[in-house]
Amino acid sequence: MDAVQAGEPGKRLFKQIERKGVLPIAWGENGYRELTNSKRPIRRPEDLQSLRIRVVGVPILLETFQALGAQPVSMNWGEAQIAIHQGTVDGQENPVALIIPYKIWSAHRYVTQWHYAIDPVILAVSARTWSRLTPEDRNIVSKVGEEIMAVQKREAREGLEGGLVDTLQRIYGMEEAWLTPADIKAFRDKTRPVYTRWADEIGIELVRSAEKVVESVK
Repeated sequence: MDAVQAGEPGKRLFKQIERKGVLPIAWGENGYRELTNSKRPIRRPEDLQSLRIRVVGVPILLETFQALGAQPVSMNWGEAQIAIHQGTVDGQENPVALIIPYKIWSAHRYVTQWHYAIDPVILAVSARTWSRLTPEDRNIVSKVGEEIMAVQKREAREGLEGGLVDTLQRIYGMEEAWLTPADIKAFRDKTRPVYTRWADEIGIELVRSAEKVVESVK
């Protein structure tokens, strides 16, 4: 992802955002989105069948869960917390760092580490506001923005190689499912039509450019 952001795809995205009247300053991230639920371990697409999963209201994510046989439910995070603890939804998808502070572990026993999506974040400023800043102030905002987002990205990644994840099982009693490459392929095969459709919608050239960067750094 770092290579995509620093390369041609990332630069192209920044230019597209600028054309909307917003000036991007730096990349950050929230981390990989994982799956928790109260019903059963999720290791295969079939395990998601008919489960009501709270999903961020982004069409590509909703379609992804529909393709896997789940029943995605879109609601804001405040409503989701109530639904999770009342059991009106069976599961949710979010970065691991949200599971502990929001006590998702108290309602959901199972967590699947599948890295199905990652949450990039862009720190940006209104172009109108930017135009009112002096060159000196623009330089300060850019420099501080880049520094703080580098810290944010680093902290988002801390503990994800075992520390924080181990805590979910060791301290909070969650049962973890780690997927093998073969397991992940089954999910990819199921969601390939969604990927293909959205590649065209987003822009096939941009998607292919990002894929090329990913392949080059493997």
